[in-house]
Amino acid sequence: MIQDNPALIAVIRDRFAHVDSCPFQGPRIFFENAGGALTLKSAVETSAKYAAIPDNQGRDNPAAHALVATINAAKADLAVLMNASSGQFFAGESGTELLFRLIRTACVNVPKGSKVIGSSIEHPASRSAARRWADIAGLEYVNVPHDDATGMVTAEHYARHMTPDVRVATILHASPVTGMGMDVAAISKAIRAVAPDCLIIVDGIQHAAHGQMDLDAYNVDGYAISPYKMFSRHGYGIAWISDRLSLLPHDKLIDAPADGWEFGTRDTGAYATVSDVVAYFDWLGGEVSDETDPRARIEAAGRAIHAYETHLTDAMINGIGNLPGLRNMDHVTILAGADNPAREGLVSIVVQDMASPDVVTMLNDQGIRTHTRKADHYSGNVLDPLGLSDCIRISLCHYNTEQEIARLLTALNEIGK
Repeated sequence: MIQDNPALIAVIRDRFAHVDSCPFQGPRIFFENAGGALTLKSAVETSAKYAAIPDNQGRDNPAAHALVATINAAKADLAVLMNASSGQFFAGESGTELLFRLIRTACVNVPKGSKVIGSSIEHPASRSAARRWADIAGLEYVNVPHDDATGMVTAEHYARHMTPDVRVATILHASPVTGMGMDVAAISKAIRAVAPDCLIIVDGIQHAAHGQMDLDAYNVDGYAISPYKMFSRHGYGIAWISDRLSLLPHDKLIDAPADGWEFGTRDTGAYATVSDVVAYFDWLGGEVSDETDPRARIEAAGRAIHAYETHLTDAMINGIGNLPGLRNMDHVTILAGADNPAREGLVSIVVQDMASPDVVTMLNDQGIRTHTRKADHYSGNVLDPLGLSDCIRISLCHYNTEQEIARLLTALNEIGK
């Protein structure tokens, strides 16, 4: 496992740009991964390579043919990464934009008077889209309340609100506020047990970097990610849609193919960096297992990443050596509980008698990068029920270290003195 192999951790860290220093701040610890993960050095190099190519896809010349081949290879790589044996992948402006397109298409194609179901834990990327397009399409929006104590929603929660006339459903795979992962397969099964033809769309943006994805197992119709949160770069999102959703009437050019979803000329470099990410997962899986099949290696990498990040969050909560953990600091409260097996590399806290932005600033002055989540249109759905105006989000990935956790704990312990 990663936590038992310091040499492997060093090699992993060497594959990422700016792993321990900021080009503007200097040396720093990066615990802001939920806001955007570190970028693979290979993705940086690939971006520069393709940014210099003047040709477009779809022309009859060697460069255009090579660009199309690069895009097709990336889509094939995505199918392995996310275990999709059918459907299609395509790029868009961002994960949020893609969720809006998928949810809009689903809502306007189901019968008026149907229902749309979603949960209160969701990021506004899916929740806003579902509520807006339910209203426009004449559908009833059904809200599934999440559990404030655990910071998550379950299949049982959805089942309580399911009726046969639910035709569109949204699911959040992991919360960027509480850090908890949802059991997408179980929630999907609960939905389809009552409404088998429901169009189910998943926000996988926060989850993607923290463990393997398995679209064939989820039995859903749409899944969106933001690659800048999965070791690639900003400027695009990736969506997968089922064959059924692909063929529904949707925004496209007149006389374009019925299953065409992309608008305009796509950035080949964006697709190429996806292949860099898949290659990284494949490499890591080979380091932590004896698997030879690419999908098996990716699954091994996902298990190792989850185990190591759990090791790090447990160290943060319970302490390292003589350093007290967050649960032992009287001035610190942990959102969603100290003992929560659904946690995916993220711990949100509040510090007694201190505004979260002030804590974030104090940590940043010590070279520790965290982030404030406020009870606004992004996080109010989670923080308002807890009576909180803000919290401090500490989000990590598998390139972080115990030493970095120790620096954080030392700083937070000093705040309480």
